[in-house]
Amino acid sequence: MVMSDKSTSVDVKAHSLRYVVLLATTTAISGFLFGFDTAVINGVLLLLRRQFMLSDLQTEVAASALLLGCLLGAAGASAIGDRYGRRKSLVFCAVLFAASALGAAVANTVTLFAATRLLGGLAIGLGSVLTPVYIAEISPPENRGTLVSINQLAVVIGILVAYFSNWQLSRLGEGSWRWMLAVAAIPSVAFLAGLGGVPESPRWLISRGRRSEGEGILARIVGAKAAEEQLREVEKAAANEEGSWHEVFSSSMRKRLGVGMALALFQQITGINAVLYYGSIIVKDHFPGQSEGMALAANVIIGVVNLIFTVVAMIFLDRWGRRVILMTASAGMGLALTLLAIGLNVRNIPPVLMLASILLYVAFFALGMGPVPWLIISEIFPTKVRGRAASIATSTLWSGTLLVTFTFLSLVNTVKLQGTFAIYGALSFVCLLYVWKMVPETKGRTLEQIQEAWGK
Repeated sequence: MVMSDKSTSVDVKAHSLRYVVLLATTTAISGFLFGFDTAVINGVLLLLRRQFMLSDLQTEVAASALLLGCLLGAAGASAIGDRYGRRKSLVFCAVLFAASALGAAVANTVTLFAATRLLGGLAIGLGSVLTPVYIAEISPPENRGTLVSINQLAVVIGILVAYFSNWQLSRLGEGSWRWMLAVAAIPSVAFLAGLGGVPESPRWLISRGRRSEGEGILARIVGAKAAEEQLREVEKAAANEEGSWHEVFSSSMRKRLGVGMALALFQQITGINAVLYYGSIIVKDHFPGQSEGMALAANVIIGVVNLIFTVVAMIFLDRWGRRVILMTASAGMGLALTLLAIGLNVRNIPPVLMLASILLYVAFFALGMGPVPWLIISEIFPTKVRGRAASIATSTLWSGTLLVTFTFLSLVNTVKLQGTFAIYGALSFVCLLYVWKMVPETKGRTLEQIQEAWGK
């Protein structure tokens, strides 16, 4: 009889985990679109700046329009997500993604192009806050790191697909950039359809007084017995939370808000989007003898490395912990960028060695700085203010992205490519010191246990 009870418990747990993985994978289509829409510009810019004869400043504006939308979307995510729920907000994202893909593809001026890309940025900003939060709120503590990282895996798959489709579609000629953008409408519609089978976050429902609905969803996720225990924990935690902006900026929240904002900023100012957005321009303009086709092919290699090491991170996040992986990644990024800066100062160095340094940098980023800040931001805030606090942290992230993207070409013109990457490398080492001193470990704890630990 004991064996039978244990067997039943294992079966329930396995079924629940499969269901949660299905929900996480469906909502992570938002991450795929995030990755695709941000990376597709890498190939589009090569053709767009030639067709519209763009200056460096105009090129930076075309690349940054999406990111301004991301910043605005992230800033408004808490108001939308807390009022209408995580699921309905993601439905709105799906509609914006489709509208942006088709609108940018038919744009006949740079202004219209920028405006429609801004719509896509709004979708990315909303999704980048709400998707990790939703997945964290439905995940068992022992699997939360891996499950939240499904979203980051989807992001890097989206990046790789964008690079590969750019490479292939570039054969269609000068107007191929329109097709590069338009194909994103397909996964946007798939995302909208998939959300039809996704329930609302049980923690959001419980925090809004919809106890029976939340308990029913929790029971389906973790089983009836575990749902009762988690329900009491969530209600106990929610009873001590105001859910107001005053609480977000209270003394008890100040340190964790600082950690979330700092990690978000470090993820970007260490230079990853200089590679992801301008990689084709870097290879074509700074690696001797490289054609546009070779530049686009190099992006595919970068995307593959990004994907492989994101999978490695997912395997080890819940084993090694957040701190170890973050410190390893930031140290490796700093070393790789130092090697790249030195290599760019050596005359006649083979391009393959410079590409190897970039790949090493991307590998370490994907191992830690890619997935872990999103995970920690989704873990460290109380349920009632999680949307608002995550919105602030994610807005900080998009501010960093906008800063890097809008200044990269200008910075290269001022201090050259090697000086630019040396700055990013130095900031990677600063990140290492910050994580060592300030970032706590959160692996293996429920979201409510994390709040209790921060409270102490």
